[in-house]
Amino acid sequence: MAQTLNPYLNFRNNAREAMEFYKSVFGGELSMNTFGEFGQSSDHPGSENLIMHAFLESPSGFKLMGADTPPEMGYKGAGNITVSLSGDDEAALTGYWDKLKDGASITLPLAKAPWGDSFGMLTDRFGIAWMVNIGATK
Repeated sequence: MAQTLNPYLNFRNNAREAMEFYKSVFGGELSMNTFGEFGQSSDHPGSENLIMHAFLESPSGFKLMGADTPPEMGYKGAGNITVSLSGDDEAALTGYWDKLKDGASITLPLAKAPWGDSFGMLTDRFGIAWMVNIGATK
């Protein structure tokens, strides 16, 4: 079996909204299951409707997972991680950037970088940091 390394993002009560947003950015198939569907219970009303596991696989082969962090578990936010998108398909990567920046805080606008590529950084409206690097065409 092939091995993969996938970002698994944690959210506080908005994983469904976030993962649906990422589906609108990247396209593909999104599956989500709640804690209630897996028979998980909590002392906190409504937690059975929180997302226990979400999986998005895009037509480009990107895999992104996510879940809500239940109230009884320590939520630490996005932590010290950045999701990086890179490649040489300028149209596709610029399209992802344009969609991710909706409601985002732009750290560094997508522009020509000193190393010749186009590069930008943002934190999306869900608190997830992203970098986009578009390789310079030779």
